Amino acid sequence: MRYWLMKTEPGCFSIDDLEAAPDQSSSWDGVRNYQARNFMRDEMSVGDLILFYHSVTNPGVVGIARVARESYPDNTAWNPEDRHYDPRSPAEKPLWFMVDVQFVEKFASPLPLGALRGIKGLEKMELLKKGSRLSVMPVSTEEFEIILRLAKE
Repeated sequence: MRYWLMKTEPGCFSIDDLEAAPDQSSSWDGVRNYQARNFMRDEMSVGDLILFYHSVTNPGVVGIARVARESYPDNTAWNPEDRHYDPRSPAEKPLWFMVDVQFVEKFASPLPLGALRGIKGLEKMELLKKGSRLSVMPVSTEEFEIILRLAKE
């Protein structure tokens, strides 16, 4: 099993939206960064756990999800009406991929980004590196366990 952190703007898709979705599951579409896409396409497996992160307003880790379906072509890239449309990604040779995620739990209180800085064991966490903008990133087992422990306190 691997661990991940996935960022979303809560105004676009929040942990509450995931919890309210049918079967508490949804596709994670619209990723348009090659490295993030590669993580989803090449490395994520069903059952992997995800730290669900709200970005922009009050950034922080707000809960946990799991990978419910491995990568498949992101069909939002083919829809000219969708804001994630990309004419460079034909259906015959898709450029963009997505996974399905399923709600696991919402933390009682969000773990703010600022509070995570300076926590022993999180010094090398990709999220906390200066200039890190990836929306999908790996998390070590130790980092995941530290975040989980902090959420339970």
